[in-house]
Parts: sequence; C-alpha cells; structure tokens
Amino acid sequence: MSLALVLGLSAELLHMLLGDSAAVRGASMGLAAVAIVMAGFGVYQSGLKSLLRGQLNILALMAVAVTGAFLIGQWAEAAMVMALFVAAEKLEDASMERARNAVRELMVTMPQTVLKVFADGRTQEVNVRDVQPDDQLRVAAGERIALDGEVLNGQSAVNQAPITGESTPVDKSTGDVLFAGSINTTGTIVMRVTGEAGKTLLDRIVEMVERSQQAKAPIQRTVDRFAQIYTPIVMVLALLVALVLPLAFGWAWMDAIYRALALLVIACPCALVIATPVAMVSSLGNAAKQGVLFKGGQALEKARQIALIAFDKTGTLTEGKPQLNNWQALPTTSQAGQDGVDGALISHLAYALASHSKHPVSTAIAQGLQSQAGAWTASDYAALAVQEAPGSGMSGQWQGRTWRLGSLHWLQQAAQASVAAEATAQVEQWRNQGFSVTALAADEHIVGLFAVTDTVRAEAPLVVQSLQQAGMQTAMLSGDSPAAAQYIASQIGIAKAQGGLLPQDKLDAIAAYSKQTPTAMIGDGINDAPALAQANLGIAIGGIHGTDIAAETADVVLMSGNLRGLPGVFRLARKTHFVVWQNIVLALAGKAIFLALAVAGMATMWMAVVADLGISLLVVANGMRLRSDKSSAPVGEAAVASAAAAQASDAASAQSTA
Repeated sequence: MSLALVLGLSAELLHMLLGDSAAVRGASMGLAAVAIVMAGFGVYQSGLKSLLRGQLNILALMAVAVTGAFLIGQWAEAAMVMALFVAAEKLEDASMERARNAVRELMVTMPQTVLKVFADGRTQEVNVRDVQPDDQLRVAAGERIALDGEVLNGQSAVNQAPITGESTPVDKSTGDVLFAGSINTTGTIVMRVTGEAGKTLLDRIVEMVERSQQAKAPIQRTVDRFAQIYTPIVMVLALLVALVLPLAFGWAWMDAIYRALALLVIACPCALVIATPVAMVSSLGNAAKQGVLFKGGQALEKARQIALIAFDKTGTLTEGKPQLNNWQALPTTSQAGQDGVDGALISHLAYALASHSKHPVSTAIAQGLQSQAGAWTASDYAALAVQEAPGSGMSGQWQGRTWRLGSLHWLQQAAQASVAAEATAQVEQWRNQGFSVTALAADEHIVGLFAVTDTVRAEAPLVVQSLQQAGMQTAMLSGDSPAAAQYIASQIGIAKAQGGLLPQDKLDAIAAYSKQTPTAMIGDGINDAPALAQANLGIAIGGIHGTDIAAETADVVLMSGNLRGLPGVFRLARKTHFVVWQNIVLALAGKAIFLALAVAGMATMWMAVVADLGISLLVVANGMRLRSDKSSAPVGEAAVASAAAAQASDAASAQSTA
C-alpha cells in the first residue's frame, strides 16, 4: 500500500515537474497503472462487477471515477484516487477492529497451562484444554484464573473486574464462585473446576459481545438505506454536470467531465456509512468492560427511549436471602411464666431449633441469634432431640416441655397455640411490612416472635433515585404479598408497587405499561423471563445471581449481579445516540462543502479523496471517544458502602431494641 502511494505520487510529480511530453505521459501512465494494480485492482474489479449488476455502491463510484480519469488522460489522478481510497478503507477497518477488541483482548492474556492437583496431593502443570469439570487446580497469588469454578481451600481477594465490572477485589473463601478471566490477588487457593475450556462465562461474554456487534441498530439500517438511495442520486448529478455544463454554459468538455469525476469521488458515502457502527461498537465495548452486556445496537437504541422501569423484587431490589430483622419475647403468665421463660432462654432455644434446619427462614433465624445464644455442649443439643416437620417447623424436648419453632398456622394445628391478644398487633404490623412471622412455643404457649425478611440491596435506593432524577418513572412487580411489595417499595422510593403476581400477571402488567410508555423490565429469575421478553427492553441480573434463562431472554445483562450499572445503561444509550447524530451531521456537512467546491472547480480528484479520508477519520475518532466515556460507570461505591452501613446500623438497632 505504501509503495502504491509512492508510485501514485511519483506519477503526479512527473506530470507537474516535467511537462506534458510523450515520454512523461508514458512514464506517468505506467507508474499510475502499477499503483492501481498494487493498491486496489481487486477493488476496481469489484466496482465493475457491481456496475454490471446494476448496484450503484461505493465501489462502483470508485470504478467509474478511476476509469473516467484514465479516459481523459488524468492517470496520476486515477492512481492517487485508488491508492488513497484503499488506504482510507484499511484505516477505517483497523479502527473498527480496535473498537471490537475491547473484550476480546482479555482472551489473549488467558493462561494456557494450569497447576492441577491430584487426589494423592501431587501437582502437575497441564494444558488448560485437558482440564475437566470437578478437577482441582491450585492458583497462586497474582495468577489469572483460567476456568470457572469454586473455592475448595484457602482465602483470597479476587479482582473480577473483567467479568463483572466491579472495581475493587472481592473476598473469596470456601464455596465462593470463581470466574475465568479474574485475577487472584492475595493468597493461594485450591479451586474445583465447574466449566471446561471454551465454555466459561468469559467465553459466553465474548461470544455475546461479538454477536451484538454484528446486529445493526435501526438508525444504522436507516443510514444504510439512505446511502443506497444517495449513491444513484450522486451518479445522476455527476452525469448532469458532465453534460449540462458544456451545453448550457459553454464549458470545455474535459473540464466538465473532470469536475463530474471529482464530484463522484468526494460523494463516496464512506464517512456516512461508518458514522453509526463505529459509535455503536465503541459503546458496546465500553459497556462490556463495565460489566454491562448489550445484545446489539438495537438494544442500545431501545434503551435510549425507555421512560419507565419495572423492577422485580426478590433477587433484584433485594438480596434474595432472608435475614432476621427483629424478634420479641412475649410477656408470659401461667405455667410458662412460672418456669422462667425469659428472653435469654427464648433466644437460645430458638437458635438451637433453627440451626437444625436448612430452610431459608430457619437459617436466617439461626444466623441472627447466633451471637445471643449461650454456650451449649454437644450433649445439650443431643438432649433436645430436634425433629423437623418439613415446610412447617422444628420441635424438641427440653426441661420436660415441648418446644416448637415454626409458622403460626402450624403451631395452632400442632399445639393449639395462639398469639396473646397484646401481641396480635405486633404480628399484624410485621405482616403489613412484608415480614415472615415465625413463633416459638413452649407447649401451648407462644413465648417469642421472630420477623424474617429479605434485605434491600444497599445500592437499590441510590439507583432508583438516580433513575428518577434522570426523568424516568419506576415501578415494582412482585410475587410476594401486596403488603410486602408496598413496604419494600416504600423503603426504596418506588411509588408504584404491585404484589401477589404470578408470571402471567407480571407479563400482563408489563404489556399494560408498554401501551402507555416505552417500558423496561429488570429481573433475575425464571419467573421473570416472560415479562423480560414482553418489555420494550429486558434487563437481566446476571453473574452468579441470575438464571441463564433470564440472561438469554433479556436485551441487556448486568454481569456484576447488582444494580449499580443500571443508570449507566441509559446514560450510555443517550450519549451514543447523540454521538451518532454528530457523526451523521459531520459527514453530510463535509460532503456538502466539498461537493460545492468540486462543482466550482476548486477541488482536484485526489484532494477530494484526502478530504473524504479526513472526514471519515474524524467520524471514527468522534465515535471512538465512546470507548472511554464515563457514562456507563456504575453508581459510586462510596455512596453504596455508606448506604449499606446505614442499613446494617438500622438492623442492629432493631435487634437491640428487641
């Protein structure tokens, strides 16, 4: 390519410096022909084939311009036009490839070998492709994790920013999930492999990004259709310049034809065609680095139009992990009171019973009471002889009494126990707040009440506030009771909340919202998939928190598993749309100016190509600014940490009051 440019320039200089003799013309023509063959003979052939098929595209314009220049004796011009055009195309391709590599670059740094740990404790370095699920690997501090898995032994902080976009390392210990592509930073760990090479979460991310970059946005398809109409119009205009100017104004035929050819060259819609994809690809790569996956430019463009966001509750606005929010020892009389059932004994027995069950509510109670429970020996636990009624509760014997921990409905059936009149108001209040109420009974007397609830994500109120400040409406759709939905919504700052919804009900609600305004749905579970598909824009909580079906159904996936990246989805979409239109206006304005100069005879053909190249590169540079734009940055970690601390303080205060 460089040699072709040198030969084309040499042909131009020969003509300019040595006059117009037959020898100079022959040498200039020879150099020009060699330059055209070296630079773009394939392009020239493709252009001629397009003309024969009646396709008036960019290559057809170039073929006509080069042929015309040769026919009127402008050989050097023809060579420079072809060489500069092909050089411009290669520069544009290189720029686009650079934008596409935002995520793919990570694959180059993935380790090709790993240290496998065998059953007898031996270790051996093996190729990563020879590792199978359930194999054990040792990962030293500073090494990149090669495959998906979970921690078997050891503790470390892992930098998983390439996968989830989280900017700070995450502490990992036994049982925690590890993503291929993340970096072990502090300690040596032994991991169990769960995903084989080529099928890791990182592989799926790269595949999704590459697929998304091939999907054209509506605005890009519109520009492509415009270019298909624009090119024939330019051909007709050039023909009119070549024919009408000599006939109507007496211009020299060669001069008119030259201006028409210059007009064809400058009119090539290269900058216009590349205006949209370079911005879209840059944005998609930027978002992927922040842990946000858009499934194509169409999803990015739809995000710009969203005016209302409907949230699922459990696992989306909340952690999806029940926690003990509050508990209360009930004032007792009769036999229960005489036996000294005080708060300390209530908390101890509730902990002992709850710790024997894997039910999420029991686990929440056990974890919440662990610090308050006294020291029991193994024989004490054995003496309790806990029995579980699956889905209802646990029972055991202690000091000659039967102790039961479970739902009020079960206690009423199993022990004819009932809540004292003075505690009924507390039970009703907790239920209205969406808490699950569990009770501890000594024989037929209920002596303690425990309120368990899902915990609001620390970032949820800040994210919702950020969206509302951006002018977006918010709503919540939940399968929980209407009271629970309304209580959680009020904590987060969402005015519209619906509860008691089945998947079909969520779908119907989204359909109703979508009829009024462009609506996005964000969820994490299988039950959210129909609503995600129905919404104008489906957004899934990904990573380890979401389900595969939700991620497959959605248009956008938040790989971090939290909501911090959500406001950035809409900021980046709006910024991208603005940059795309900047590029389109820039391309059309540049074309209009140089078209006028070409018709006025103030622009040569090779100057027209340079101008076209300049506009194209300007459009590329403007679009590639989006690669490092901060619009997609997640909600600030400091603000989320502050909110989490306040939330923990409130919970501690509630338990202290109890």
